[in-house]
Amino acid sequence: MDFPAVIPPQDHWILLYRWGAWAAVFLLIYSVITVLIVVSIGAAPATAQECFQIIQNNLWIGILRLDVLTVLAMPIFLFLYGVLCRALYRSNEALCVVSAACAFVGVTLVVSNASVLSMVQLSKQYAEATTEVRRAILLAAGESVMSIDMWHATSAVLGGILVQFAGVLICVAMVRAGVFSRLTGYLGIVTHGLDLAHILASLFLPVAGVVLMALAGPLYLFWLPLVGRKLYQLSCKAPIPEAN
Repeated sequence: MDFPAVIPPQDHWILLYRWGAWAAVFLLIYSVITVLIVVSIGAAPATAQECFQIIQNNLWIGILRLDVLTVLAMPIFLFLYGVLCRALYRSNEALCVVSAACAFVGVTLVVSNASVLSMVQLSKQYAEATTEVRRAILLAAGESVMSIDMWHATSAVLGGILVQFAGVLICVAMVRAGVFSRLTGYLGIVTHGLDLAHILASLFLPVAGVVLMALAGPLYLFWLPLVGRKLYQLSCKAPIPEAN
């Protein structure tokens, strides 16, 4: 029996596709804001002492530079992948199952290593410390937390690899299914592929990792609108055109 390339958006799935479209919009906004934060107020602090000082001067700037937005955005990425897997499941069951599993495990590993609240608490204790010994202990604790946060811990790096691998797989499914345009699928493969390469390269060649990240980042600003537009069309029961 032949199955359609996409499960028709029956009444009880219309809302899911609509939420998926909004998830793509939120992630697009997150991507733009993240770039603006890095350009305007700086990236993550390099040392615990610098981090404590930033938090004490301005709590909101501190938590933004500690990438709290990524902690909030990762579950939205997981939801978006879930919606995409649902839309493509019948024509690419194996790819969708593996992609969903990788995304779930990857997001869990990344979020579980977030250090924002830990560094805020340590910063508060550092500000209240009355002896140099106490401050030295708290600085050491801060450096330890930063060394195992969501950008440095082994489990977090593995989580990032799994998330990007899941993105590559779901975009391969897009190309094969013919529901999303080939442009969307291939652009997604390049985007997530570069992001995956950036994580791997950062382990051995940090400079190359930065270059790859700079190439991948702007591509999300094109890929996410394409994905959101198609999901919105599915939620409206719009005819699914043949992909070129």
